[in-house]
Amino acid sequence: NMKFSTLTLATTLLAPAVRGFGLVPPAASRTAAKGLMRPFGLASSARARAYASSSALLASCPKLTEPQGQLLKDVDVFIFDCDGVIWRGDSVIANVKETLAALRSAGKKCFFVTNNSTKSRAGYKKKFESLGLDVQAEEIFSSSFAAAAHLEQSKFLEKKAGKKVYVLGEIGICDELDLIGVPWIGGPQDEGKVAPMQPGGKVDHDHDVGAVIVGFDRHVNYYKIQYAQLCINENEDCEFIATNLDAVTHLTDAQEWAGNGSMVGAIKGCTGQEPNLVGKPSPLMIDYIAEKEGLDRSRICMVGDRLDTDILFGKNNGLKSLLVLSGVTSEEKLLSDANEITPDFYADSIADFFIKETA
Repeated sequence: NMKFSTLTLATTLLAPAVRGFGLVPPAASRTAAKGLMRPFGLASSARARAYASSSALLASCPKLTEPQGQLLKDVDVFIFDCDGVIWRGDSVIANVKETLAALRSAGKKCFFVTNNSTKSRAGYKKKFESLGLDVQAEEIFSSSFAAAAHLEQSKFLEKKAGKKVYVLGEIGICDELDLIGVPWIGGPQDEGKVAPMQPGGKVDHDHDVGAVIVGFDRHVNYYKIQYAQLCINENEDCEFIATNLDAVTHLTDAQEWAGNGSMVGAIKGCTGQEPNLVGKPSPLMIDYIAEKEGLDRSRICMVGDRLDTDILFGKNNGLKSLLVLSGVTSEEKLLSDANEITPDFYADSIADFFIKETA
């Protein structure tokens, strides 16, 4: 009737090994074995604490299971991010078209606010149409528009008469600047340019540049970086504007790609300056929408796939917020101890707004 406890069995098995390595005298074998068992208890405690922490976060950030009762009855206006919420790359996310139609049928207003500056509002309307989504131009707000709106609100043309903007970015920013009559250089015009780095070589820059806008640029090159830093470092009172600071973006549905944060980071690194941010989580776009539409912020819900832009945008500006897992943020990241940004709810995708509810 020999019965061994787990600790006794571990002691019996481990003692010869401990003695064999000559690390502990035989008399200490049992003590050593007990010591070797302690990490298992500590690991269990750590797991328990992690579970408790995740459970607490889950309680404060519930998953959407009863959309009508939890969300829809308290929201009149939905503001959607686009990449990772409406589409991934050039592919619309499953059941998005039906969800948007159902929201409109229920009397909800929908707006689309994207940090991607590669297109103007007109360019984004074409993308919505290409994906079979019926969205009006006035419902679309991009960070390219926000950059132009910032210059308009700051009276760039009046306060910096004769000045122009250097664009490190794509055509969307340029198109929006054209609409408000702000002259610009750079953008697609500098695609493929090479900085002359032979002895005596230099980049000559325009001293009449009064602002540099840095937006996502799939054709970024060293010439553009050098031109931007010369304007900011050498031109008096030259403003550094960033459309967004997104770390990654969705160019295709196959993987994540380096976002505008990498381009802004390059300019920050060589100028030592922080940019004026106009995209999410900056309040510029929600201020514009709320004032123009006369909206009650307490009945607006921001829906996005990023914690540090979309959800922070909602929380910082008095909106409800919902994170979807159809983009860059996983459930594991959302519920991890390291995450400090908590949405009001989360869901797998916006298709869950009309899931069949249980009785």
